[in-house]
Amino acid sequence: MPTPEKQQNHLIGGFEPYVATKGEEYMSEPMRAHFTKILNKWKQDLMQEVDRTVDHMKDEAANFPDPADRASQEEEFSLELRARDRERKLIKKIDKTLQLIKDEEYGWCESCGVEIGIRRLE
Repeated sequence: MPTPEKQQNHLIGGFEPYVATKGEEYMSEPMRAHFTKILNKWKQDLMQEVDRTVDHMKDEAANFPDPADRASQEEEFSLELRARDRERKLIKKIDKTLQLIKDEEYGWCESCGVEIGIRRLE
């Protein structure tokens, strides 16, 4: 019996890898639902991180009398805001991908139209 650690290694972001049924059409409804679920979970996790950052910045906002302490806090906030900005851009890409799934255009190479492998998409 596989250990929980080995089972976890088979999960993709907490999701079981998709197993297509024999003869299943590429990007069938269950396949699209699988990718939608993964992307929505990823987006939700990113949004929670944004909320945590806002709360952290509110809680930690202090006017330190020492310039070095103030500079240190400002640098920490700057790094957090840069990370959140990257995540904001990632959320936009996730939304775009969710729309592609909805429009049934997800899963094919934009350049040549060839199917992209399921494992690669996961």
